[in-house]
Amino acid sequence: MVTRFVNNLMMKGKKSVAFSVFYKALDIIKERTSENEHEIWKTALANATPQLEVRSRRVGGSTFQIPTEIPANRRTSIGMKWLIRFSRERSGKGIADKLANELLAASKGEGAAVKRKEDTHRMAEANRAFAHFNRRKR
Repeated sequence: MVTRFVNNLMMKGKKSVAFSVFYKALDIIKERTSENEHEIWKTALANATPQLEVRSRRVGGSTFQIPTEIPANRRTSIGMKWLIRFSRERSGKGIADKLANELLAASKGEGAAVKRKEDTHRMAEANRAFAHFNRRKR
């Protein structure tokens, strides 16, 4: 899981830089809290991981947003990408500090990545009436 996260964090093929950023962020988390930093990272990832998404499907000339369950592999991938993306968009100095702040916020159920997950789930819930379109014709 750590390697997958670092591979998503990596830019321009600089994996050693990405690993150092990741572990520096975990060190910052360790300084700020008394808890295990790996557990905080796992909690943050679990809180930012969506279960449902909406997909567009054209039925009879109109397009519907159909809620679908996300496969486990894609689910964790989306969660990781959201955590990394929103940590990059945060204000602050240094990517390690930004990543640490986003991970701490996500582990508490706050932060932009968790908000994106909640928005996605809310959209899927709102379009639950169209779930019956999910079945394919055979």
